[in-house]
Amino acid sequence: MDTTKRRGVTSRRRMLAGAGALTLALTSGVAGLAGTAQAATKTTPVFVKCVAPAPQPGADGSQNFTVTLPDGAKAGETVPIEIDPGETPVVPMFTIDTVNTIKAKLLVGGVAQTVTSPATPSHQEAGKKADPPKFSGTVKIPDGTEGTTVDVTIDQVVTDADLAGTVYTTTCTPDPRPSQPVGSVAVAALPKDPVTTRLTPNSGKAGTSVVATGANFPAGAVTCSALLAGTPTGDAGTGTADATGAASCTLTVTKKADEIRIDGSVTPYKAFVYVEDVPGVKNPVDVEVLPGPLGIGPQGGNPAVDFGKVTINGKPQSVTGQFTAMTVQDFRGGTLGWDVTATRTPFLNEATGHSMPKAQIGIQPSCKVTNPDSPSTCTAGAPGAITDTPMKVASQAAGGDQLTGGEFEVGGAGLIQLPAFAFADTYRSVVTFSIA
Repeated sequence: MDTTKRRGVTSRRRMLAGAGALTLALTSGVAGLAGTAQAATKTTPVFVKCVAPAPQPGADGSQNFTVTLPDGAKAGETVPIEIDPGETPVVPMFTIDTVNTIKAKLLVGGVAQTVTSPATPSHQEAGKKADPPKFSGTVKIPDGTEGTTVDVTIDQVVTDADLAGTVYTTTCTPDPRPSQPVGSVAVAALPKDPVTTRLTPNSGKAGTSVVATGANFPAGAVTCSALLAGTPTGDAGTGTADATGAASCTLTVTKKADEIRIDGSVTPYKAFVYVEDVPGVKNPVDVEVLPGPLGIGPQGGNPAVDFGKVTINGKPQSVTGQFTAMTVQDFRGGTLGWDVTATRTPFLNEATGHSMPKAQIGIQPSCKVTNPDSPSTCTAGAPGAITDTPMKVASQAAGGDQLTGGEFEVGGAGLIQLPAFAFADTYRSVVTFSIA
């Protein structure tokens, strides 16, 4: 279903637009672990500036780095990396035999890490570019990167050449520094901590067999147990976790329990409803819970946001303001996520025909939960310019096996960047916030 709202923003001589049409739609998504990681190899030319020990001259030029990384991993996981530096731009003046050690200083998701080669005999021919051998090591995927793609860039490459006990160092630095990405790793969306994700069934009386599933477990045997008020009841079972961390464990409930976990998982565990088998006449009672809407409000749109007055002075100027907060309600009762995006129209005065095509609108988004019973949280998007291409300003992640939804408030600080010269007039742009 679609709902439309408009929110104008008016600024004297330059105006920012407020919220606009709101389109409602349903989307689906399931967060999950990546499958078994495959190796991905990428060759990237990197312009480097190399400083060599005297009397060997340094050199500038392109160097082809071939990097092999897994295409998927978990946050906090240590993964293998192979680096083939390729020919360096440095041309040796002498024919010489040394023992070389290469230290590749990398940024992995912005975190500094170093991969060091073993000490390797090297024969250098005068007048011929050095071509160091490939080497392997490991890098750690930074914590907190779940559901993102982590880029690996080169910050510096240092080669120590040992000649009869004396070490001569050549340092090559990308320009610009660091380099463009030479590899990347997709990080699994689920937390790296072992979690119990589902019980099948999640209720029953004594004698019920329950399958507990989980994610992020070390491959191998697992155990599971039932609890009552946080204390194990004595009912337990066994199972296995595969190479991706997906675990399955079966136990039989013989006594009252309110939770079941795969041992080693973090809280919260999965709730289990124990059904007492009471003698007497059974009288089932059913209740149907229907899904509600996903919407963004208010339905009538927000009032214009006034960014004040600016006097032309021959220089570009900026003015700030605040977008009026909008409500987001997700009453669908499922595991879906949502995104709020923003677009805008050009700055115009339709009555006079004046426009400011060079004016820019920016937003620093904010999002907060307004109903404490909401099962989900929301995440504000990155600050940036609002254009005619949808910009994500807030989102709620899909829940996988977990319930999502709730009530939220989306808004943000606004910035208008104005050109040095424009017709003195009142301009309006309409910013449209849409949810899907």
